[in-house]
Amino acid sequence: MTEQAYYDVLIIGSGAAGLSLALHLADKAKVAILSKAAFDSGSTQYAQGGISAVLGEDDTLDSHVEDTLIAGAGLCNSEVVKFTVEHGPERIAWLIEQGVPFTQVSDTHGQINYHLTREGGHSHRRVIHAEDATGRAIVTTLAAKVNQHPNISLLERHIVVDLITGKKQGLGHDRCLGAYILNRDTKKVNAVGARFVVLATGGAGKVYLYTSNPDVATGDGIAMAWRAGCRVANMEFIQFHPTCLYHPDAKSFLISEAVRGEGGKLLLPDGSPFMQRFDPRGELAPRDIVARAIDHEMKRLGSDCLFLDISHQPADFIINHFPNIYQRCLELGYDMTRQPIPIVPAAHYTCGGVMADCYGRTDLDGLYAIGEVSFTGLHGANRMASNSLLECLVFAHSASENILAQLKDVPKPPKLHAWDESRVTNSDEEVVVSHNWDELRRFMWDYVGIVRTTKRLQRAKHRIDLLHSEIQEYYSNFRVSNDLIELRNLALVAELIIRSALQRKESRGLHYTLDYAKTLPVAANTVLTPEI
Repeated sequence: MTEQAYYDVLIIGSGAAGLSLALHLADKAKVAILSKAAFDSGSTQYAQGGISAVLGEDDTLDSHVEDTLIAGAGLCNSEVVKFTVEHGPERIAWLIEQGVPFTQVSDTHGQINYHLTREGGHSHRRVIHAEDATGRAIVTTLAAKVNQHPNISLLERHIVVDLITGKKQGLGHDRCLGAYILNRDTKKVNAVGARFVVLATGGAGKVYLYTSNPDVATGDGIAMAWRAGCRVANMEFIQFHPTCLYHPDAKSFLISEAVRGEGGKLLLPDGSPFMQRFDPRGELAPRDIVARAIDHEMKRLGSDCLFLDISHQPADFIINHFPNIYQRCLELGYDMTRQPIPIVPAAHYTCGGVMADCYGRTDLDGLYAIGEVSFTGLHGANRMASNSLLECLVFAHSASENILAQLKDVPKPPKLHAWDESRVTNSDEEVVVSHNWDELRRFMWDYVGIVRTTKRLQRAKHRIDLLHSEIQEYYSNFRVSNDLIELRNLALVAELIIRSALQRKESRGLHYTLDYAKTLPVAANTVLTPEI
């Protein structure tokens, strides 16, 4: 990459949103996809369950909309939900055209159909999947197409330090003009210009000690958009997946919600079921209810974990439906066809994010946000299972149409100021970064987790303020590194989560506080505006 590279569209992130957007654009635009690790290191790769869309004959768009609104606990934007659901079937058709190998089954008449499963919060079977590794199938298929396209450059092991804006460049009109990008191999920071910049960076699960997310999920897009002047909304709504495998070597391996959808039962250590005491839907209740129930029982009993049991189903059924989960559990000493497997909740999905409209447009001209990094109003106070990949696909398509419609009218950015590191030195205290990283994730888990109190949140706010000053001093004096960039972003996102949680004086959806256990009669979003 040259010192001053230019693209029509710079896409930051290489998951389902970024890859599909690139393919929609590339016939008419010069595109770069930025990945801070390998292109397949994002959260999409680990998505097991599937994509929700109305594909069954007995299902309806209205039903999918209604289920999403119910799960969102009064905070979904109904127009955005309708927009997303209506475009779902055509996005699935596009994936099939690309060659994604969705699981097929034959019915009693020998007719081959795509298999649809059901997950928590859904009233119908509407989750299309590729066995239990849907995300991997999508990334593998789309990445192969991306690698073959002459107009797409894939920049692996590159991480954005910050966005470049007209305001920061001393220009009159404020617009996103590109980004300062660290090449992790050469350790050099280069300015890259673009007519349009798209954040497809995913969520911020690594702000918590236990998470189902990969190591790259450090809230980078949310943090850099905030620093560039964009509003964020509903950051207090962090979804905790109820069932991650509990094992020191499992690295928070996710046990898909589809296991419960196919009859899996949650059990206490003594083998007794408990979900019916918390919700009449039992194991198929929305994730926030299931996660709180597990958290409650673990704390009540002092247990390190609870258990998920699907061994009552035939062994062939389990192995055929969940081959990857079955194999991974077996490697760690658990045969899910014969015994319950140990599980714990873990941070899974960031429902809030950078405010964006149905085309992915943010507060800053030229900057778009799609997928988990964004807040559109689709998820409300709680994301319904398998609506996340749907969101990536629908908004990647709508953003591409909006960008292509403007492409000829947006001039090439001016020459950008080079990255200045004349007043910094190499660090001799990298231990500060690792210690701050560890402290941040631990107090977020302890104080800003599944069940919150005002006192816990205030403790967390005090801790994050102290960390911020340390990190900013470190950032100002030493050359940037991948770990420092991620820590700086995580600390900012943690602050936004804490501030948002303190503002919400009720319990709603994923935000549950013992000090305000009731839900207010009027639902309102928590919107934070940066002071710039």
